[in-house]
Amino acid sequence: MNTVTRRKFLITSGVVGGAALAAGSAWTLRDVFDTATWDDRPGDAKTLVLVTLYGGNDGLANVIPFAEKGYREARNELAYSAEEVIKLNDTVGLNPGLAGFKRMFDAKKLAVIRGVGYPKPDHSHFRSMDIWQTAQPDRPGNTGWLGRWLDTFGGDPRHAVSFEPVLPPLLAGATSAGAAVPVTGLALPNGVQTATLEKFGATSAGEPALQARAARAFADLISVDTLIHSVDSDTGDEPDEQAGGTGTGGRSDLKAQLDLVARCVEANVATRVFSVSLGGFDLHAEERDSQESLLKRLDEALTGFAERMAKTEAGRRVVVAVYSEFGRRVAANGSDGTDHGTASNMFLLGSPVRGGLYGEQPSLSDLDNGDLKFTTDFRSVYATLLRDVLDADPQQVLGYDRTFPGLL
Repeated sequence: MNTVTRRKFLITSGVVGGAALAAGSAWTLRDVFDTATWDDRPGDAKTLVLVTLYGGNDGLANVIPFAEKGYREARNELAYSAEEVIKLNDTVGLNPGLAGFKRMFDAKKLAVIRGVGYPKPDHSHFRSMDIWQTAQPDRPGNTGWLGRWLDTFGGDPRHAVSFEPVLPPLLAGATSAGAAVPVTGLALPNGVQTATLEKFGATSAGEPALQARAARAFADLISVDTLIHSVDSDTGDEPDEQAGGTGTGGRSDLKAQLDLVARCVEANVATRVFSVSLGGFDLHAEERDSQESLLKRLDEALTGFAERMAKTEAGRRVVVAVYSEFGRRVAANGSDGTDHGTASNMFLLGSPVRGGLYGEQPSLSDLDNGDLKFTTDFRSVYATLLRDVLDADPQQVLGYDRTFPGLL
């Protein structure tokens, strides 16, 4: 297949990511696997998997203060009874959709960090996510916190990989950026068969490097598409399904994304950071069932991933961190949903994690204009991840070095 024909097909076909791959501006799964031969990763180096929950995950529907005065009055139909929650102790419990999280908590491999937020919170999805991804609460900058880490680490994009069609800001540094590896399913134009695409994916001896890379991109698109559809058929989920939330970013195929992360970890690639996401949490109406469905999806994906990681030496050095841009208002609105709020929870899980409850549970009686007051600065969690997972200096990356002792 000659270069002109392949490039013309890429640009005109509408195959996701095709034009970018042909131009050499995106990366493929095979590019990531190529790093398994590198020798720049210490034998005891840990891996961070960052899970972004887009839309504003309702912390009071995750870690539920069922015994606190005022909870049922504020939540009305959204409230869970003491009999419904999965109890962590006599005052708080997990959402019924998080049964796997409870098993990890009991095994001391899940840390629940409560009341996480930042000063002068912002209710805008976009500004709040900018704050979380840049780790600059006073004034969001133009570099992500993990992008700045990558600047200090050497700069090769494959050290920080996002399975997204567009690189999230958190992986953009001042002098370098992570690798966006698009893994959405194929959308072939009318009249084009998979067999045709397979021919495009066959490389030719002596062809130019960029042409060969474009060919590898086609091959990767086919293999990843097969993987994603096999995972979706196992779960019964459609790839584009959202559980009732408004469109605020993120993806629905978290299990498929984590399966790709697992394959990379098991191949001992050089990547130290993976970014994945789940969307749909902006639940302004009919929240209870949709939230529980989303949390069940999160639980199944992360529980399965953690069990798989526990089986290998490389997997036992993986730490997963889960966050969202903000929590929700304490009181339910008039549509059996909740509106944009402030403090929420973070979850850390994996073999290196010392499980338990961390941080102070925000009070339901001492509110800031109807919002929870944060008790844990999110930068302290980031600082801990930088120091204890990525072996980096939090002060250099964040300008902040207060950490959680004993969390990892």
